[in-house]
Amino acid sequence: MRRTATPEPHAREADLLAELSAVYREAEEVFHGWTCEASTECCRFGITGREPYVTSVELAAVRRAIAALGGPRALQGVVRAGGALAPEPTASSGEPGRRRALPQAVERRCPLLTDAGRCAIYAARPLGCRTFFCDRAAAGSPVRHHDVTRLVRKVQEIAARHEPGGDLGRPLTRALPDAGPGAAGGPPRASGGARARRGR
Repeated sequence: MRRTATPEPHAREADLLAELSAVYREAEEVFHGWTCEASTECCRFGITGREPYVTSVELAAVRRAIAALGGPRALQGVVRAGGALAPEPTASSGEPGRRRALPQAVERRCPLLTDAGRCAIYAARPLGCRTFFCDRAAAGSPVRHHDVTRLVRKVQEIAARHEPGGDLGRPLTRALPDAGPGAAGGPPRASGGARARRGR
């Protein structure tokens, strides 16, 4: 009896990440025309009380994006430098529309948010960061709850094939420190999956 060849783990992950990218493209279509003023409020979890939950496959995409920057140490330099082509950070003031400066511990800023207010891994950001919950967002095409739920389920289904329990949601800030060597591009460790959170 001839055995069916099992795909190499890295090749298999690459296939699943390609499927994830297709879901991300679908999310862009669902939220066609939606924009925000890039206040980065949704990236400051202490302010909003919301945080994206990631699946194992979404975390793998984040790990690869961090590795492409040169690893976690290089990521810190990108965050401090403001990221490539990032705008100058706006000073806090009492003007309308400007964000009030808060202590970083209170803000609980996403570790992937640069000091210039850009996502360091924007192209690989999780699904929860691709939807819009901020009141400042300008609505485009109408989005039904069913559409968002369908996208979440697709990501969970991919993650369940990525690793056992990969579809179980974990907050991004908890999942990232647990990424260990994988955050620098090494072999991934077990991580959790996706609870839908409407974010940017």
